[in-house]
Amino acid sequence: MAAPMLRWVFRSQWFGTPGRPGVLPLGLREAHSGAQGLLAMQKARGLFKEFFPETGTKTELPELFDRGTAGSFPQTIYCGFDPTADSLHVGHLLALLGLFHFQRAGHNVIALVGGATARLGDPSGRTKEREALDAERVRNNARALHRGLQALAANHQRLFANGRTWGSFTVLDNSAWYQKRDLVDFLAAVGGHFRMGTLLSRLSVQTRLKSPEGMSLAEFFYQVLQAYDFYYLFQHYGCRVQLGGSDQLGNIVSGYEFIHKVTGEDVFGISVPLITSTTGAKLGKSAGNAVWLNQEKTSPFELYQFFVRQQDDLVERYLKLFTFLPLPEIDHIMQLHVKEPEKRGPQKRLAAEVTKLVHGQEGLDSAKRCTQALYHSSIDALEVMSDQELKELFKEAPFSELVLDPGTSVLDTCRKANAIPDGPRGYRMITEGGVSINHRQVTNPESVLVVGQHILKNGLSLLKIGKKNFYIIKWLQL
Repeated sequence: MAAPMLRWVFRSQWFGTPGRPGVLPLGLREAHSGAQGLLAMQKARGLFKEFFPETGTKTELPELFDRGTAGSFPQTIYCGFDPTADSLHVGHLLALLGLFHFQRAGHNVIALVGGATARLGDPSGRTKEREALDAERVRNNARALHRGLQALAANHQRLFANGRTWGSFTVLDNSAWYQKRDLVDFLAAVGGHFRMGTLLSRLSVQTRLKSPEGMSLAEFFYQVLQAYDFYYLFQHYGCRVQLGGSDQLGNIVSGYEFIHKVTGEDVFGISVPLITSTTGAKLGKSAGNAVWLNQEKTSPFELYQFFVRQQDDLVERYLKLFTFLPLPEIDHIMQLHVKEPEKRGPQKRLAAEVTKLVHGQEGLDSAKRCTQALYHSSIDALEVMSDQELKELFKEAPFSELVLDPGTSVLDTCRKANAIPDGPRGYRMITEGGVSINHRQVTNPESVLVVGQHILKNGLSLLKIGKKNFYIIKWLQL
């Protein structure tokens, strides 16, 4: 009698009304053998790395996501994103792409912002404890991530439609179900379902316990809250699948075990690969190598260039992971690359697809303008660039606003912008060819500025001294 009574207590306060439990019909054998279907396709692309559990569910999972299978219905899949910063970064993109692929196949997806769990800090894949964040900073970060996720979903919907009926994309925050909850009640209801030996056996826990710094109770408890998140979404949204980076597998397993123990139902986990730098370090804020998705932190041009610079031995894999391009089209792109590798066609296509998803068509156009202006000395590109684009492109360049007086010369301009030293040395820098305006070399210090040549249609001048020193001038009262 004890077990049924215990289950009733769990559902009374902390456990909501069960969602669509259903019975899963098929498992993973087809996904692993290469049969066609959503899971098999993403496995072939390299986006889905591991499936959990495998034992005992090999005749269930593929048909769960196959809309053409009799009796199948749209599923719900979620992935969590902790707001430890005010922006997502490139390291988050694969999990988002995984959600988008499910959405494109007609399933409903949830991006869960960890407004509560970010206060604890996820120890997975870390050698030391995260910097503690106060509640106000986490709330601000969570709001920023919410906006960022919605913007990405909107770009996806608007620019990558494929003519099919898609599922929904929902952004939630787990602080909604942890606020005003009593700690003792939560531990009494939930804690009894977790065994210390199992929790201690997780690789992330073992690694930290063996480190000089050890592991805090807050971090240790993180996997319990992530497991409860999965349960909450299962009960209230019928969510049966959690998506996460490969370093999240231990936390996903905790959620599976918790849900199966409480409800007897099967849920699943799918991992996506981690993106690393050329040194093998995981891309992210903590590693100091984050490429942000918020354009105030990483401009569209910088994001575009990050992907343009990818090596030949990575670009085919990245086209499969980061884009929606069909595999035959990717094969064709790579075949052209073999014939004309100097054109870097795959890298440019990769950069364009990702930048468009993250920043929209306007962001992609801006990135291309900046590329033309910086690397191809394009005057046409400079003339249509905004003040903001120039500031993003030449981040270290001083920005000056000057009044164009009649007869203003090249020498006057250089001195007012504090670009050259006073006296004969500055004069010689011009006459010896060390100065250019809008990518055109100027050698006569006394030349009067000409609108349309030295001053672009947008009222800007790009002054370069030597090879690397840029100055941006905004002319007033033209």
